[in-house]
Amino acid sequence: MLLVWAGLCASAMATEVVTVAAEDDWAPYSAMRADRSGPEGLAPALVKAAFKTQDVDVRFEVVPFSRCLHYAEKGRVVGCFDTTRTRVNKDRFYWHPTPLFREELAIFGRADAPVRELTQKDLEGQTVGVTIGYTYPTDFMQNPRIFKLSATSDGNLVKMLVARRVNYILLNTMPGYYRIKSEPALKGQIKRLGAIRMDSFWVSFSRTHPDGKRMSEVFEKGLQAIKANGDYDRMMRAFKQELQP
Repeated sequence: MLLVWAGLCASAMATEVVTVAAEDDWAPYSAMRADRSGPEGLAPALVKAAFKTQDVDVRFEVVPFSRCLHYAEKGRVVGCFDTTRTRVNKDRFYWHPTPLFREELAIFGRADAPVRELTQKDLEGQTVGVTIGYTYPTDFMQNPRIFKLSATSDGNLVKMLVARRVNYILLNTMPGYYRIKSEPALKGQIKRLGAIRMDSFWVSFSRTHPDGKRMSEVFEKGLQAIKANGDYDRMMRAFKQELQP
């Protein structure tokens, strides 16, 4: 009986539990479920799968992205996703070497705009909508010739564009396609016109949480494991096939 009990204890101790903050309003990568039971999207699925290979269970705390970063900085959670690394935030967190995924930061405009591939240079002299609390390229944010107008969410950002309050908005491509596909009122209203750059996204691990550095290393091992066993590629293919216009 003692041996059985010891075995059960060892099994229970083998699985570690960590709390990671997930952003609540960036579908289809990470968003709060309709029943508010937790996050849904590609990012939490990847995070959970990677940690599982290392015998780590994840508890998600689903919050607005600005709070997600704040919680990680203060050590309330071990990490936050989905974060881009910039000159401003690169020393605030621990970063696993391999990005969680890559995503295009696109320029969206109204459907009646001329069709041509825009770049950041084309935004000079224009009013461009951005989302409060999100991370954008430093050279874009510091360019005084690009007039920026902020919205509290991607949903409000799109409404600003349709209402002609801004000329363009910055929106990641797959989330943009997701909104067009899931909101019938947007069909024929907005379209992708160009791109700023291709961004990489990470879980930003806390420098103040006692497990932050260690878990960034554990997560990297897990990410490499799901890339090696094919799970990562399978999940990415299914994700892209579902959303491509």
